[in-house]
Amino acid sequence: MQTAKVITCLWFETEGLEAARLYCGLLPGSAILKVERFDHMLTGEIDAVLVIDLVLAGTPVRILQAGPHQQHTDMASISVTTEDQAETDRLWQALGAGGKEYPCGWLADRWGIRWQIVPRRVSEMTATGDKRRIKAMMQAMLGMTRLDIATLEAAFDA
Repeated sequence: MQTAKVITCLWFETEGLEAARLYCGLLPGSAILKVERFDHMLTGEIDAVLVIDLVLAGTPVRILQAGPHQQHTDMASISVTTEDQAETDRLWQALGAGGKEYPCGWLADRWGIRWQIVPRRVSEMTATGDKRRIKAMMQAMLGMTRLDIATLEAAFDA
């Protein structure tokens, strides 16, 4: 596989390979492609830096495990479109374990990486352009962490 010209890089203090394994195990079309170890340029520690190239559902991602750095924020997130409630719930439970839930389908995993778990049905409803119905659906969404498709549809259809 040829290296992509643009790759999102996620900095991990520790456990980058564990995160890569979890992510790849959750999303079909995902795989760890390459793991490289380097000596740390600042500390001199042998094999202290990991660079892990992977694909998540066909999208290239790089994990750099290189020790302490700044905390992750909502300024960047990984958005996953789910096909149904079962997939939404499965990803929410697995990624949210040891992390933190936020409103509107956002969560931080145990490493602080931000995720948006959004059912495809949400995009379908917003694509209608019906402002009144979309506003009602969005209002329902504001009261949720994990998105519930049936509740969002009921608000949209009310």
